Amino acid sequence: MSERFFVESPITGDRAMLVESEAHHLIHVMRASLGVRVVLFDGSGAEFTAEVRKLGRSEVELGVLERRAVDRELQIPLILGIALPKGDRQKWLVEKAVELGISRIVPLRTVHGVAQPVDQALTRLTRSVVEASKQCGRNRLLQLSSPQGWGDYVAAQCDSPWRLVAHPAIRHAASIPSTLPGKLPPHKSPICLAVGPEGGLTSEEIELAVGAGWQLVDLGARILRTETAGIVLAAWVVQRILAHMEH
Repeated sequence: MSERFFVESPITGDRAMLVESEAHHLIHVMRASLGVRVVLFDGSGAEFTAEVRKLGRSEVELGVLERRAVDRELQIPLILGIALPKGDRQKWLVEKAVELGISRIVPLRTVHGVAQPVDQALTRLTRSVVEASKQCGRNRLLQLSSPQGWGDYVAAQCDSPWRLVAHPAIRHAASIPSTLPGKLPPHKSPICLAVGPEGGLTSEEIELAVGAGWQLVDLGARILRTETAGIVLAAWVVQRILAHMEH
């Protein structure tokens, strides 16, 4: 695959501009010359073959040669509500979520949360979304939603029958890979996942989720870090979606 670059403005004509970090990478890291061809994407679902036409100090002008609609998204949208971990583990979580095809991450405020989502952190994570999308070939960006309280998320996130909460050591929790909760939802109807902080969800938070119709899922005997639990749960659901698409 050719080197991929993200263009923040929608590409609608025969010209596109790279600025800031994307331009810097092409000019100073790739040491591009006039006539070099690259692949652009703007988050719309398409990708574009483009040719370097003009190199400036901090921007690059490209001529758009071809537009292709390339859909690498899951057939069913996947939403992950999660209490963010600390530090660099947030970036790891976002990178893997992009690679798995998760549509949206909703940072959750919980009683035992260790890293309350703030605007500065979400801005940094948005850049991680772009970088991971460049690497894995996604042409639509994972959405980072505004933070929500746990109660708001489980009460109103979606009405899909597939609403799963990762919660260990629960007598009545279903265990992956048991068959639950039946057929996958219809095309474009989202699957919603929820993962609490490493300190665990309180009994009140669990009661809120169960009362709203969420299914508890036990991920195994070992205690997983928050970001690991989120990716394990999402990967299991993605496998079910891919298997469904094959039939």
